[in-house]
Amino acid sequence: MRHGETEWSRSGQHTGRTDLPLTARGEQLGAQAGELLKGRVFSLVLVSPLQRARRTAELAGLVDAVVDDNLMEWDYGGYEGLTTQEIRERVGYPWTVFQDDVIPGATPGESIEEVAARCRKVIDRAMPFLATGDVALVGHGHCLRILASVFLRQQLRFGSQILLDAGSVSVLSWEREMHVISSWNRTLQ
Repeated sequence: MRHGETEWSRSGQHTGRTDLPLTARGEQLGAQAGELLKGRVFSLVLVSPLQRARRTAELAGLVDAVVDDNLMEWDYGGYEGLTTQEIRERVGYPWTVFQDDVIPGATPGESIEEVAARCRKVIDRAMPFLATGDVALVGHGHCLRILASVFLRQQLRFGSQILLDAGSVSVLSWEREMHVISSWNRTLQ
């Protein structure tokens, strides 16, 4: 599940480590995501430590969530708080986070491979719990798109092609031995 809307997700600003609260609409999206999860029992719930993810989990009824720092959003470094258009104006080419590097800023920033390594740790932590039930992960748009790419055994940049809206619920699963997307980017809107 991706966290509900924040001021920066609404404006398109890269929101990595900045710990923003949900907007009123973000709170609604979190509660609506809980409707999509009704009746599901989770053997493990992991959540990013950032308040927008923790609050979304709470609103969705995932009260036993365990904080996992590996679910933090991509560290955008010097691009934190900037829109894609602002970054493109600075660098002078059609930059995208999935194709190009970030630069150091107040934080060092991360490569896509570093984010993927954290996602692999989340998947490895979740796998034993899948023997007894479902696992819920509550995090952030870009990180979860990379996590899906890792789970699906795709190139990391595949994540650029799978949209993930604020407050949406997605399901990764198996069909026989194949890792698959069961549903993606579901909301009640």
